[in-house]
Amino acid sequence: MTVLERRAVFSLAGIFGLRIFGLFLILPVFSLYATGLEHVTPFLIGLTLGAYGLTQAILQIPFGVLSDRWDRKKAIVLGLLIFALGSVIAGLSDSIYGVLAGRLVQGAGAISAAVIALLADLTREEQRTKAMAVIGVGIGFIFMASMILGPIFEVWVGVNGIFLLTAVASLLAIPVLLKITPEPKRMSKAGGVSSIKAQLGKVIRNSQLLQLDFGILVLHLILTSIFVVIPFVLVDLGGLQKSEHWKIYSTVMVLGVIGMLPFMAVSHQREKTRGALQLAVGILCIAVLVMLLSVNDNWWGLLIGLALFFVSFNTLEATLPSLISRVAPISSKGTATGVYNSTQFFGVFLGGAVSGGLSGLYGYEAVFIFCLVFALLWLLLSFVAPALKLFDSKLVHLAQADTASLESQAVRLGEVQGVVEVSLIADEGVAYLKIDPENVDSEKLDALLK
Repeated sequence: MTVLERRAVFSLAGIFGLRIFGLFLILPVFSLYATGLEHVTPFLIGLTLGAYGLTQAILQIPFGVLSDRWDRKKAIVLGLLIFALGSVIAGLSDSIYGVLAGRLVQGAGAISAAVIALLADLTREEQRTKAMAVIGVGIGFIFMASMILGPIFEVWVGVNGIFLLTAVASLLAIPVLLKITPEPKRMSKAGGVSSIKAQLGKVIRNSQLLQLDFGILVLHLILTSIFVVIPFVLVDLGGLQKSEHWKIYSTVMVLGVIGMLPFMAVSHQREKTRGALQLAVGILCIAVLVMLLSVNDNWWGLLIGLALFFVSFNTLEATLPSLISRVAPISSKGTATGVYNSTQFFGVFLGGAVSGGLSGLYGYEAVFIFCLVFALLWLLLSFVAPALKLFDSKLVHLAQADTASLESQAVRLGEVQGVVEVSLIADEGVAYLKIDPENVDSEKLDALLK
C-alpha cells in the first residue's frame, strides 16, 4: 500500500472501531441494567437491545446512495452526529422508552456502506481486499475486547456512562475523518433510480447470495437473543455478580478464537469450503442445544455451550463476508454488501424483539428453542441448497490505449473460457475479472494478457 492508502485504511478502521466499540460494550451488560429502568418489561428489554438494528437495516442502503450523490465525508459526518445524538438520548434516559428512542436514533446513523465506499475511492483495486481484511480483523478484535470490557466499564461508569462515552467516541471520529483520512480524488457516482432498482433486483434474485444473507441474519439473531437472557442466567444459575461476568466472557472468547483456527486453515480451500461451513453451522446448533439443556441447572454445560457458540460465531462472522465477495457479480458487489449488511442488522432487531417477548412469556428456554429452530433451518439449507459457486478475482493491467481499444481488449478477455465476468475501469487502464478456476483456459488468458 502507498502512504495515502495506509492512512485511509487505518483512519477508516479507527472510525469503524470507535463507533462499534461503544455498541458492543452494551451487549453483555444492557439486560441487567435495563431492569432498573422505569416501565421495563422483558419484551422492551429485548426490543431496545435490538432496536438499533431496525433503523440500521432500513437506512444502510439509503445512506450509501446519499454518499454517492452528495459527498462521502459529509454523509459520514452526518451519520456520526446522528449516532452521537442517539447515544446521548440513551445515556440521559431513566425510562426504557427513552433508551429505546436513543437506540433507534443511534441506528439511524447508518454509515457502514458510506465508509466502505470511501475506502474503495481511496484504495486501488489490487489493495482493496487487504484493506477490507484490516477493517475486518479490527472489528473482530473490538468485538472480543468489548465482551470482556463491557462488564468492567459498567462497574466504573455505569451503562449510562457507556452510552455517553459512545457519544464522545463518535464525535472523536469526526476529526479523524476530516483531518487524517485523505480526500478522494475520484468518486464513483450512483446511477439513477432505475439503475439502483436493477442492481437490487439482480442481488435479490441471486439464490447463492440469499443463502449467505439468510446465514448472517440467523447468526446475529442468535447472538442478540442469547445476550438478552445470558446475563440473567449468569446471575441466577452461576451466582455471579455483574462485575464478575467479564471472567466468563474472556474465557469463552479465548476458547472461541482457538477453536476457529482450524476452520480458517481450511475454509479458503475451494473443495473444503462447503464442508467447513456446514460443520460451523452444525456446531452452532449443538451450542444452542447444549445451552437449552443447561440453562436451568447445569453451570458447566452452559459454559461449554457458550464456548462452542463463540467457536461457531467467530468462524462464520469471518467466513461469510469473504464468501459474499467471491459469489457476488463484480458490477453488483457494493449492492450485495449493502443487502448483506441490512439483513445482518435486521437479524439483530428480530433477535432482540422476539427473544425479549419469549423470555417474558415463557422463560429462558423459549429463547433457546427459538434460536435452535433458526439454527436448524440454516443447517438444513446448507445441505439441500446447491453448493456455492466460488470464483476467483483477478485484476489485470491492460495496454495503455484509447477507450475503444480498452473496451475491445475487455471483450476479448470476456470470451475466454472460464472468464465469467469482466469489469473495465477505463480511466485506470485496468480490468477486474471474475474467473471460474476449474474451467478457465489459462493459456489463452495468459496469451491475451502478454
